[in-house]
Amino acid sequence: MPKLKTKSSCKKRFKVTATGKVLTAQAGKRHGMIKRSNKFIRNARGTTTLSPPDEKIIKGMMPYDR
Repeated sequence: MPKLKTKSSCKKRFKVTATGKVLTAQAGKRHGMIKRSNKFIRNARGTTTLSPPDEKIIKGMMPYDR
């Protein structure tokens, strides 16, 4: 059986933790910061974990990162 390929877009955007959760960057921080409130920008620092339904989709695209 050949090896499965990991989606390149997923390996660039997501990271799977040791406990199996999927980390991703906070949404809404790419552009348009002038219209965002300072509170939103402050709270959107760092990374966040995906919800379980979204996590299931991403894990299917990253077969060896479980």
